[in-house]
Order: sequence, then C-alpha cells, then structure tokens
Amino acid sequence: MKNAVYYSKVSGGNEEKRVLALENLLGKARPFSAFKKEEFIPVKITIGDSDCVYNLSPSLVKTVIREIRVSGAKPFLFDTSVIYEGRRQNAVDHLTLVQHKGFELSKVGAPFIVADGVFGQDGKEIEIESRHIKKIKVPSFIGMVDNLVVLSHVTGHIVAGYAAAIKNVAMGMSCRQTKQVQHSSLKPRVIEDKCTACGCCVRICPAAAISFKGKKAFIDESLCLGCCECLCACKFNSIYINWQEDPRLFAKRMADTAAFILSQFKTKFFVNFALDITKECDCISTKDERIVAPDLGILASGDIASLEQATLDLLSESSDFFRKEAVARPMLDYYLKNNPGCAGYELIKV
Repeated sequence: MKNAVYYSKVSGGNEEKRVLALENLLGKARPFSAFKKEEFIPVKITIGDSDCVYNLSPSLVKTVIREIRVSGAKPFLFDTSVIYEGRRQNAVDHLTLVQHKGFELSKVGAPFIVADGVFGQDGKEIEIESRHIKKIKVPSFIGMVDNLVVLSHVTGHIVAGYAAAIKNVAMGMSCRQTKQVQHSSLKPRVIEDKCTACGCCVRICPAAAISFKGKKAFIDESLCLGCCECLCACKFNSIYINWQEDPRLFAKRMADTAAFILSQFKTKFFVNFALDITKECDCISTKDERIVAPDLGILASGDIASLEQATLDLLSESSDFFRKEAVARPMLDYYLKNNPGCAGYELIKV
C-alpha cells in the first residue's frame, strides 16, 4: 500500500498564505488526533544560525504547536548543538538566539529545549547495526516518549546536495560527537594557532589521549577513541574536523543514524517546507544566499522515505540544481533498501 504524502502548493513570500496552506494541510491529514492529554510531544526544528534569514518562521511553527495543543498534549521544541562556529555551539548562546529570532514560548506557544545539554555532549551512547557508523550518541529523552514531529526546511547541502527530513533527524537529533563522526571517519586534530592550552580537552578525554606538547594540546591518534568529547569541550574552535569525506559515505551514515533514531518512536509525522529553497542549508546560509528552486509548497507524511521521495521528485521537475544532484537519490535508495516497507507514495493535493 502506498503511503500518503499531503501536498499544499503555495508560492511567494506571503506569510498569511503559507500559514493558511499549512492549516489546510494539517486539517486534511489530522496527524495529531491520536495524541493523548498531558503526553509530551517533541517537535524538531532548526532555527538556523544568526545570519540565516530563510529558516522556518515562528508563525509556521506556532501553527503546528496550536494544532498539537488541541489534543491536550504538551509539545516542546528542540534542537541540538552544532559542531561548527556560530551561536548554536552551546545551549546558552543557542537559547539567546532562539529569543532573538522569535521562537520563545510567548510567541510560538511551546518551550524550546537544547536537548543535548550545555555543551552538546549530554546523552546516551548506543551501538547500532551499521557498517558505516558503529555507535551514536543521542539526547536522553529519545526512547522515553512515543511520538515525534519533525519540521524541516528544504535546502541544498554542502556535502549531500539536499537537506530536509532525513538530515534534520540524523544531524539534528544526535549529539555533537555523532555529528562529527557522520561527517568524518578521521580522528580529530588540534589547530595550534587557536589552542589556548586551557586544558579542558585534556581533562575530559576518556582515553587520556590528549596532552600538552610545546604549550599546545596534542592528540595521540594511537590512543584516541574518536569519541570527539574534545570537540564538545573546546570553546575556542581549535579542534579540527575533516569535512572532505566521501559524500556517499556521509549520506549512508546519515541514513543509518536517522533510521535508528526513528525506530525509537512509535508514531512520527514529518513536514517538509519547500519554500525559500537555498543552495546551502540553514546552518550556513545568509540573506545573500542563492535561491536554487522555485517555491513548491508544504509536504507532509507519516513516512519519512515517502516524504523525501515526493519532495525530491517535485524538486527535480522544477530545478536544474536538484535534477543534477547525485547524492540524495542514492541516499534515499540506501535508506529504502535497509528499511523496507515503503511501496511508493500517493500525492494527495490539498
């Protein structure tokens, strides 16, 4: 049986039209009707970094929260800390940015939580059955609640070429160490010019692999476990990450990470906002970022693979940028091969 993908077409930057399209879509799909009174409902979003202006708007997020609250449930927004420079490396700066961008409780109707703690390392480590990534570390609430809602802004991506729901789950719902491992199988190194010899990485390393050498931190790769606790501990961006990983291997790690995380929830609902589609993802895009596809609208489904298939199909029809993209399709094929059950999708226009 084909999975339903609901599609509300909307174009242009009129926020009222976007909100109305989302309301119509949720009214047709009725995804939150089974939520129970007083149960906690995590809602995954990404607010983008400080220079990004194309992230999901507070009014769209508020619309989803309002519909969840009709059931009497208790929704909360969440994200995790990032591994690159910016205002989302720690919970203090992240939550300050949340207020600045208008996602505070008083405006959207739900509190925002940085789910992996102050420095992005609070969580539980789990071994998963994957040839490409052996262990992942995720926020502790995963596995403790039944339902999940994922709101994703569709964009391009510096490595995968395409970013939406799978990337939002794989990267956005894992701790900083796991983000780094997905990006690179190589062990971290120290950028000496940035190292202040504060000693925080030395103290936190579980393998005693870091010491001082010439008044700078030094990582002994023969002892290093690759856990990247040092990455979380360093406040001066002096831990080097290799971003030049094989894109297809990166995509497989994301697919396996996302599949395991989603297996911990009984019911899921995913919404892709194919609006203001930029060349780079919200992590690094700015007001000058190039738009690479026309606005398509809002798509939603209870099945992440069906949703991503439908989104990519629509993008491929309307944009040369995504028609030529060579990583997202193999990633989706790999996801489907290892997570059977999706027999295609039925696009239901709202």
